[in-house]
Amino acid sequence: MLTDLGGDIMDPTLETNRLFFDETELTNEQARQRLAEGIAGADDGELFLERRTTESLVFDDGRLRSANHDISQGFGMRAVSEEFVAYAHGGELSDAALAKAAETAREAGKGREGSENFGPASVNHNLYGHSDPTVQPKFAVKVGILEQIDAYLRAKDPAVVQVSASITAELQAIKILRANGEEVSDVRPLVRVNVQVTVRKGERMETGSDGRGGRLPLAEFLEDNSWRASADEALRQALIKLDAIPAPAGEMTVVLGPGWPGVMLHEAVGHGLEGDFNRKGSSAFSGLMGEMVAAKGVTVVDDGTIEARRGSLNFDDEGTPTQRNVLIEDGRLVGYMQDRMNARLMGVHPTGNGRRQSYAHQPMPRMTNTFMVGGNLDPEDIIASVNKGVYAVNFGGGQVDITSGKYVFSASEAYMIEDGKVTAPIKGATLIGDGPESMKRVSMIGNDMALDAGIGVCGKSGQGVPVGVGQPTLKMDGVTIGGTAA
Repeated sequence: MLTDLGGDIMDPTLETNRLFFDETELTNEQARQRLAEGIAGADDGELFLERRTTESLVFDDGRLRSANHDISQGFGMRAVSEEFVAYAHGGELSDAALAKAAETAREAGKGREGSENFGPASVNHNLYGHSDPTVQPKFAVKVGILEQIDAYLRAKDPAVVQVSASITAELQAIKILRANGEEVSDVRPLVRVNVQVTVRKGERMETGSDGRGGRLPLAEFLEDNSWRASADEALRQALIKLDAIPAPAGEMTVVLGPGWPGVMLHEAVGHGLEGDFNRKGSSAFSGLMGEMVAAKGVTVVDDGTIEARRGSLNFDDEGTPTQRNVLIEDGRLVGYMQDRMNARLMGVHPTGNGRRQSYAHQPMPRMTNTFMVGGNLDPEDIIASVNKGVYAVNFGGGQVDITSGKYVFSASEAYMIEDGKVTAPIKGATLIGDGPESMKRVSMIGNDMALDAGIGVCGKSGQGVPVGVGQPTLKMDGVTIGGTAA
């Protein structure tokens, strides 16, 4: 358990009371009264208070290109009756503003006699410290590190023609009030350091990138060994791409590397296991609870309780404690990710997956840290089993249709596998398939499960939230590759 992560450690309850009540025209008693007025007659609802401080620095082409510091705050009041939701939000924390919001929220309870769904009581998670990464280290130190990254890469290899590095940090303070008198408070740090480098060989130019982050003190990612490892990785990727050959096309065996390639699992499978899609019958996994939806040995988990990870939360944005949710167990579908509303309508318990981008957004079922559990095979033995195929270790963009499960993903770093050995790097490799079918084609699972380095952002219905992804080395048979080879 993390107890001291450096900097000034804040008590979440005291800090949020100071921000939302001591420093505004609002009192806790007024907030509770307006919430009670707003959700009268509704089935469920809450008042979500938020203050977010963010800082971002971008160093590009040998100079500091931008430095931004922003503070935003506001509230969201929600009342829910069956599937009807009334939501009001604003940036002014005052009794008058909440009174107006309550008028809107009351629409959900008009003519109804709702029964509040209290859900599970809060638990004492302590998954991250509460120091402010926008304050420590100091601004000049951050700029100095970005300058060092630029100089280090330009001196390391003459092929380097462009370097871009960035630091982002935020502290999100939240308080959630519920009708039953429950009150939860949290102060959530989040940091990320990114490095991108472009290299040239003759007329050919290629780019590599690496990012690292999580709910840890920013200073940990600004240590020499951390930023140099990130810079070296970005340069390695770029240099390998200079010698990449066009990818082949056709159906073949694919081996996915550990860690970040789990983004394909997140998109092609994870979204399809969110409660709202399944309640509405619009997921490829709808109506399949208890059935085999993947090969034996495939176990998929969403876990919001992993210490200091990017997708982890002490509790979700509705006040439900996060937990470890097994979604697919040994190939069988055993669970969905739920917020409060969809859980109530489906007759199950919320799972701590109700998430929102900010006070201006309604919560919905979202992933936290989603990954496939490791197996017992040596990754080298998995590669050695392939006569001809593709080894994909990094992914860029992709598209998924939740209803059909069909996906298209581009591999940003991939290699040929020939006679059981990794050979030439390839470019332009695109994986095409559908999530449920791909899960059934998993034939070997490595013992090297890893989570990504802390860079994931998940988009859904116009909202973005930080997430984690992960998986071990996987072998999938009969995957369609869209290549560029003539």
